[in-house]
Amino acid sequence: MDAYVNSQTISGKAGEWLARIQPFNQHEMAFNSEKSALLVIDMQDFFLDPESPSFTCGGLAILPVLQRLIGVFREVGRPVIYTRHVHHPDHLDSGIMGWWWQGMCIEGSPESEIHRDLAPRPSEKVVLKHRYSAFYNTDLETILRCLKIEDLVITGIMTNMCCESTARDAYFRDYRVFFLADGTGSINEEMQVASLLNLAFGFAHVTTADRIGEGLTRGRDAVGAVAQRAGP
Repeated sequence: MDAYVNSQTISGKAGEWLARIQPFNQHEMAFNSEKSALLVIDMQDFFLDPESPSFTCGGLAILPVLQRLIGVFREVGRPVIYTRHVHHPDHLDSGIMGWWWQGMCIEGSPESEIHRDLAPRPSEKVVLKHRYSAFYNTDLETILRCLKIEDLVITGIMTNMCCESTARDAYFRDYRVFFLADGTGSINEEMQVASLLNLAFGFAHVTTADRIGEGLTRGRDAVGAVAQRAGP
């Protein structure tokens, strides 16, 4: 199957997708950088290796986008939270997923690790999950509450599976969800656009990494200006 997008075309494609969903992407929210966190979902070698049964070509396309955005979040001191979808070697936690999917990502295996280009820092939270949603039977919600997060930026793979499931669960918990058209990837364009349309209609504001990055830097500059006016 040919890749529907790559790192050179992702920006243009995202613009096309945003134009297609625009009539339904009407819940534009002012991004509150001081209450924000970045969620990087399942950017693991298991899904990014072309030889894997779960290869997600859209994931390779978004790697440079996520590298830049993670850098901005770190620069302004906002949390970056990662997830890894893994299962016990004896499939004690696989359940129906073990029947549904060919091959499972085994906890502790080299392919279960997050791609080296996006490697978490020691201080950054990594959530281990066994189902699509990053909220299901994990400590993600506890972490977000303790960090006083209100605005959640969702990136990663697959757009129509784990990213969409997490976005829906975040909305149910009253988080303001910012879902990135150029920061999420799937296996084909039809699934990508369908998810963006569904989420824009009922669960999230679909946007781009550049717009989120601009919101972060504006927030940092505003805080700096206030501090400067206050003086020593």
